[in-house]
This record gives sequence, C-alpha cells and structure tokens, in this order.
Amino acid sequence: MRNLLFFIDKVSSWIGQLFSWLILALTLLIAWEVFARYVLNTPNPWAFDLMIMMYGTLIMMAGAYTLAKNGHVRGDVLYGFFPPRLQAGLDLLLYFVFFIPGVAALVWAGYTYAAESWAINEHSTLTASGPPLYPFKTIIPISGALLLMQGFVEIIRCIICLKQGEWPAREKDVEEVDVEKLKEMVQAPDADVVNEHNRAALKSGGRE
Repeated sequence: MRNLLFFIDKVSSWIGQLFSWLILALTLLIAWEVFARYVLNTPNPWAFDLMIMMYGTLIMMAGAYTLAKNGHVRGDVLYGFFPPRLQAGLDLLLYFVFFIPGVAALVWAGYTYAAESWAINEHSTLTASGPPLYPFKTIIPISGALLLMQGFVEIIRCIICLKQGEWPAREKDVEEVDVEKLKEMVQAPDADVVNEHNRAALKSGGRE
C-alpha cells in the first residue's frame, strides 16, 4: 500500500515539476512582449491571451502536486492542535462532502467545455488574432482527474491514520529553507540571551 501511495505521489510530483517550467516560459514571454511593445513598437496581439492560458495551466496542473505535498491552504488555527486521529477524521469528512463532489464536477464540466471547444475550433476573442482555446480547455479535465487521483490517495492516508493513530509518511520534497536548521538558528540565540540574562542577574545580585 505504501508503495502505491508513493507511486501516485511521484506521478503528481513529476507532473507538477514538469509544468513548473511554465514559470520560466511565462517570464520570458512577458519580457519579450514588453521589449517588442516599447522598444520595437511591434506588440503581439495574441501575447496577452497566451499569458493568461499559460498562467492558468500552471495553476491547474500544480493542484495535484500541492495536495501530494500537503501544501494547500488550511485554516489550522485549531486544526494544528488536534490529535492526528481527529485531524484525519475531519479531513476524511471534508474529502467526501466537498472535495470529491467538487472535483468530479470540475472533471465533468471541463470535459464538456473541452469537447465543445474542439468541435467548434474555438479561438480567443479577447484580442485580435486570438490563439486557440481548445488546448487550454483540455487542461481542465486532465488537471481535475489528476487532482481526484491524488485525493483518493489522501483519503487512504486518512484511513491509515485513523487506524494507526499517526499520519503515514510522505515523500520528502525540496523546501525553500531547511526548517530544522532554521529552528536551531532561532532557538540558539534565545538560549544565549537567557544565559546572558541569568549571568547579569547573578552579577547584579552579587554586587548588591
């Protein structure tokens, strides 16, 4: 079971990392468009549409990756203080009540939009010479299906946690900072300050 969970995590992670390169492509496109518009005086009318589609694709295809890394925003003012079993129970309830119906609706609606877009050879009408929309709309059901697949993995994790009393392991991911080292760096000065304060208090008491 653990190998299956890790395999789906790896699929979600690989897809998320693959589409993360859109950040670089989007940055280069914006830089070129600014240069073309203000230096060459030859703006591209399709650039704005393409930027929106690239950004939307990046956000949608990162959904399963973020869920695999437990990175979605959660209102954990109280959640973080709950024991693992209570956390798992709440998560499991929310997955069945909101997540599965919502993402399933996204997949169905996205499939319908994509099929209609392909059928009419749809192009963007926001600007002149708008690029085709059907590749972008095809991303909607694909990203929804990946998110749904990762959601079932998270449901299994909730069930395991309810049985074992602790959350099963996740694959390690690259973090912006080394959290443990950061904690050590933050705690070390605090300890030094406390020690120095105690020394000062002893010296002050001795003089008095």
